[in-house]
Amino acid sequence: MEKKAVIFDESAINRAITRISYEIIEKNKGAENLCIIGILTRGRYLAERIGKKISENEGISVPIGFIDITPYRDDTNKSAISKGETFIPFDIAGKKVVLIDDVIFTGRSTRAAIDGIMSRGRPRKIELAVLIDRGHRELPLRADYVGINVPTSKSEIVKVNLKEVDGAEFVAILGKVD
Repeated sequence: MEKKAVIFDESAINRAITRISYEIIEKNKGAENLCIIGILTRGRYLAERIGKKISENEGISVPIGFIDITPYRDDTNKSAISKGETFIPFDIAGKKVVLIDDVIFTGRSTRAAIDGIMSRGRPRKIELAVLIDRGHRELPLRADYVGINVPTSKSEIVKVNLKEVDGAEFVAILGKVD
């Protein structure tokens, strides 16, 4: 599949992460009682970056974890093999959880992540931060923090590349799926 357009380069991704981090701090009036959970795979690395920036700016350690949503998805076979392990080494009960993902599309991954988080306890609140919001929701969900809104057709693919996973850093729209 061929790249149609690169919409974010490495600098733009870093600026979006910085902005999202400051917005999280501002909206939550600091980082007290805050924890960050990334959705595997790329949400994990975005969560680590955002959590690090928040910790640096607020001078306190913000707990960071990640969640494999495979067991909670409604669009795959329940016996599907998990992509990775969930790692949430802290109690989420009563915490302000910021869920991090690379792209929000239909909302189904977000719903699965919320189910996974709720199975571990009852947080005070859950917020959602995404690098890319491409629209086309099938569920009544929206992101609280967005790097960029990208209007796409349903047949296009938004591909996020991060150094930790892909060895390169950019966001591209890929040509239409046949």
